[in-house]
Amino acid sequence: MKKVAKPRIKARKPLWIAVVVIIGWLGISSVAGPTFGKLSTVQENDNAAFLPDNAESTLASKVTVKFSDSANDQIPTLLLFLGDITPTEIGKVQEYLNQLPTKLLPESGQPLSNYFIEGLPIQAIPSQDGKAILANIALRSDVATESIEEKPILSILVEFMREDLTEEFSPNNLTTHITGFGGIFADLFGAFGSIDTTLLLTTLIVVSIILIVVYRSPLLWILPLLTAITALSLAGTIVYFAAKADWLVLNGQSQGILSVLVLGAATDYALLLIARYREELHLHTSRYEAMRIALRGVFEPILASGSTVIAGLIVLLLSQLSGNRGLGPVGAIGIASAMITVLTFLPALLVVFGRWIFWPKIPRFDDVDEKLSGTWSKVGSLVEKHPRRVWVSTATVLLIFAGFAFTLKADGLANTEAFTSKTDSVIGIERLGEHFPSGEGSPVEIVINQGDLAAVTSALSSLEKIAAVEPVLTARVIPGQPLPETKVVDGKILLNATLSVAPDSVEARNMIPVIRDAVHKIDKEILVGGGTAVQYDTDVASRQDNRVIIPIVLIIIGLILGLLLRSIAAAGLLLATVVLSFMATLGVCQLVFEHIFNFKGADASFPLFAFIFLVALGIDYNIFLMTRVREESMRIGTRRGVIRGLTVTGGVITSAGIVLAATFAVLGVLPLVFLAQLGFAVAFGVLLDTIIVRSLLVPALVHDIGPKIWWPSKMQHESKSLIESK
Repeated sequence: MKKVAKPRIKARKPLWIAVVVIIGWLGISSVAGPTFGKLSTVQENDNAAFLPDNAESTLASKVTVKFSDSANDQIPTLLLFLGDITPTEIGKVQEYLNQLPTKLLPESGQPLSNYFIEGLPIQAIPSQDGKAILANIALRSDVATESIEEKPILSILVEFMREDLTEEFSPNNLTTHITGFGGIFADLFGAFGSIDTTLLLTTLIVVSIILIVVYRSPLLWILPLLTAITALSLAGTIVYFAAKADWLVLNGQSQGILSVLVLGAATDYALLLIARYREELHLHTSRYEAMRIALRGVFEPILASGSTVIAGLIVLLLSQLSGNRGLGPVGAIGIASAMITVLTFLPALLVVFGRWIFWPKIPRFDDVDEKLSGTWSKVGSLVEKHPRRVWVSTATVLLIFAGFAFTLKADGLANTEAFTSKTDSVIGIERLGEHFPSGEGSPVEIVINQGDLAAVTSALSSLEKIAAVEPVLTARVIPGQPLPETKVVDGKILLNATLSVAPDSVEARNMIPVIRDAVHKIDKEILVGGGTAVQYDTDVASRQDNRVIIPIVLIIIGLILGLLLRSIAAAGLLLATVVLSFMATLGVCQLVFEHIFNFKGADASFPLFAFIFLVALGIDYNIFLMTRVREESMRIGTRRGVIRGLTVTGGVITSAGIVLAATFAVLGVLPLVFLAQLGFAVAFGVLLDTIIVRSLLVPALVHDIGPKIWWPSKMQHESKSLIESK
């Protein structure tokens, strides 16, 4: 017999509460929205600043700055001219270089010399084969941190010079490129610059399409999308003020991940809440009562789910790299914002709009649960009939893929390999190596005592892949003039070792420990720094982070699962299946990266980032499933409970997995290999968790184990009535 609806007058109080909540959130959004747009202005993208203070390259940089005539470090920027080089062409290039500092930058109206290191003439250097000319421009380091109209000056400078070079030398049949660290960083900034527009817009379009397909409603999809956007604006505003106050470090990579993380997580939580709310609307005449019960049912799993992700991210604070440490609180703020928004703003929207928001498939008070029939009912029947066959076969497939994880090449990527397509700087550095030593313009910097000059120079010159070793002099070398004296600062000399390989390549990075071993045999106090050493020390720190952070995250997630499910056995089982899924995903990544995408390898930090997001986010779906299984098991027993839990949550969890996978896959629209790899790994891993692990492996294992899965709680001893009811 159906329940009688409550008098309408009693619904006014919850309605007014919902209206007040909505007005409050709209007020927050009106402030947060514009602030979110300024997020890119507080980014910090200096790789050297990410290293710990005790890294050798960091210690070296504190000394090498004393050898510069400027108070700031410089960004070496190489201008490369290619073609048939004659004395006439060399003269034209030198004339252009002499005039370059006087040219005005349109965006600022200032001469380019304002952005160059003072006192360093720009010299045209022809190659020995007569096919190229090289010029090194020393840009001030602050051009990478200062902006004009929220765009880094470095990007504006390089863009202006590229256009000017093309206009000046194309008629002379000379091809020009701007490369070196200045060109590469400018291209990286350009890639990150699209985060505010391309990435966010693409993510919103993808989520909107999926929500429309999932709900098959012209209106309902707007509410979870609005909630997700509100959560993102709130998170972005908090991160903006925290970064501005130097409480955390934000870089372009963290900002991109924040967007997809918040939109994906908020939409996932919204799907879970709406599905439970719709289920309760079939059981209650009052939508307020339905929402109250729905919130009670999803509050614990959403809180546990968000807590696992937040815990995993917060552990990144233990990282040696400040960029990783920055992502920890940035991501945690995003997840917390998603949880708060979904548990407050979305329920208020749903109850205010009423049942009609579900049109054309409006849930009626009819006690009919449509989810107990259909595709997921058939999957449940398969698991129920052949549990052992299902879990053995799925585990075997995952183990096979996991075997390839140990062949994953995560030794780091050269800056020129960091782009999914060839940029001007990448082409330039490739062509540079054809005519000059590849390390030209970005030498390894070695700080030595004055008395060790001869010994260290001899030791370095004997090493392979070192093209030249020269000390920094008191003045620039002028042909035909006496050689300037070696510059000495506080009894120290700075040696520049030019490599014969590209300075940002993995091959060059592998030379750093060889160089350090050679010079430390002479004096252990010698410091080896420079751009290549910074990249090497970053890779070393990343590998150390993998060894420290991953085990800690596993322990924390295991504890959260144990507390949530009141079971050590269930927590251990879920953790093991997610780790197996993670390893299988890494194995698939190795196969896809090498044989399909033709990537040269993966960044040293890739396994850690993939682990944090895959394990922390992947466990979400098992949490959503097992909290419902536990709820059902208390009523109808474990084996029946797991089948019913699988059936009623199958649709919503799969939809949530597709949404999260799609949002991370959108990272592939950015022309950066690391983000494309991370996007693929998380997208594939989430789908693997959703479709295989949560749908087949975990339910089959729980069904096969039976009530003992709840050990040591009392639920492992099911009552006789529950057993007989099966």
